[in-house]
Amino acid sequence: MTAPDSAPAPQPTPPVTPAPAPTRTLRARRPRLPEFEPPRITPGRALAHLLGGLITLAVLAYFQWTPGEWPVRLLTWVALTIIADEFDGWYGYVALLLGGLGYFSPVTPPEQWAVILPLVGGALAGVLLIKHSGGLFVLPFAAALYAGVIIGMGRFATKLDGSLTLPTNEAFQQTALIAMIIGLTVSAVRRIVSLILRARARRAQRDAALTA
Repeated sequence: MTAPDSAPAPQPTPPVTPAPAPTRTLRARRPRLPEFEPPRITPGRALAHLLGGLITLAVLAYFQWTPGEWPVRLLTWVALTIIADEFDGWYGYVALLLGGLGYFSPVTPPEQWAVILPLVGGALAGVLLIKHSGGLFVLPFAAALYAGVIIGMGRFATKLDGSLTLPTNEAFQQTALIAMIIGLTVSAVRRIVSLILRARARRAQRDAALTA
């Protein structure tokens, strides 16, 4: 009697090698440019801001203390307040307060200045706040706010109080608006020059990074 044939031994399965992943062609990456940093406050620039702000405040204090007609006092107060704000924020607010300096001088303030001072001062404060909220493109909104207050005073001052005739004076409105235009024009020119200088510095930094 013959022995049954033994079952064939299982054959080991060959290891499955994974298919090679498709090679990706590496693209040459452009060097990443460093972010542009705003210009730092150098000692020379800080000194220029300090001298410019103090000189502007001194000129404004001179016109508010010495004798003068209300058109000169109003023109210098509005224009120099906006210009002083360009040197630093607190210069503008100090100049705003200097509008009341005339009450401490031996010279009698102009007639109805007690009414004009808070009204124009409120409009000026709004101009400074709007200027601090943005860059060049907020200046038209500051001008619209100020002009709206001045023109509104001219239309409704006598309706509120018959003795308030100065706000309706055409010379007063022209002086107040011209002073605002002078101050905001200086502010716009300063900001445009600053944008041009920053754009040139950014372009020079980009060119230097590409050639490195």
